[in-house]
Amino acid sequence: MHPQIEIAPPALVGWAGRPILMDTAHQHDDLEINFVAEGGAMLYLFGGETVEVGPGSVAAFWAAVPHQLVANDATRAHWVHVPFATFLGWGLPTALVGRLLSGTPLIAPPSAARESDPASFTQWAADLASEDPERRRILLLEVEARVRRLALDAPQEPAPEYAGGDPALRHVVAMVRHLAEHFREPLTVADVAAAARLHPNYAMTHFRKIVRTTVIDYLTRCRLAEGRRLLVTTDLPIAAVASDSGFASVSRFYSAFKNECGVPPAVYRRQHRRPSMKSPPEPS
Repeated sequence: MHPQIEIAPPALVGWAGRPILMDTAHQHDDLEINFVAEGGAMLYLFGGETVEVGPGSVAAFWAAVPHQLVANDATRAHWVHVPFATFLGWGLPTALVGRLLSGTPLIAPPSAARESDPASFTQWAADLASEDPERRRILLLEVEARVRRLALDAPQEPAPEYAGGDPALRHVVAMVRHLAEHFREPLTVADVAAAARLHPNYAMTHFRKIVRTTVIDYLTRCRLAEGRRLLVTTDLPIAAVASDSGFASVSRFYSAFKNECGVPPAVYRRQHRRPSMKSPPEPS
């Protein structure tokens, strides 16, 4: 996501330009689609992994997962954000939706680049700038088709581990990966620091320098992303969602969820429930 854009409430938006490094990890409840049009690669810290979007590549991911652009050589990129409810309404294959909601981005390598992408993303930017409802309907149809093709082109194996030359970033990647893998468990700052084999004070200095937030705040973001996923994809009671997301109590889950999402968990579930799934009503 472009760091100078705030998206609330979720809306169909898009823009293009030179990517700017993010001051801190971001979360927003939509499907984000990136295209590197010119220059080199963009490097994201996404959930527990580093994700590189190379020249000519298209990437799509669920932006409720904490993500941060930490390195960039691209000179021009395009972004499109599709509201979560719209994305769910596409009726994509269950396996594809599950992959995205579990925090695995879709990235087509440059070898799978399509000659039409530069023209398509440029056209979509013009359509988004238009107030014409028909242009926006066409845009959504074309973006949906591009995401479906992206799912066919993206490799299924996990992204390779970061092996770059920045030691601080390597340490932070180790800590963020530990958070992503163990956020359901009780965690302390010392636990996270140990994953990078650093003293807690030294580890937190690296973490704040790159991620620009605390380990506890980042941990809460990971738990909230999992809570969103479980609310949309399962019939679990709210108390079970809270527990399975790593929250120590339902009250803490409610408080953090409403503060982040603006609505209680049960309301969020009703707003974003996939049409094929039903659950009994719960108190708001």
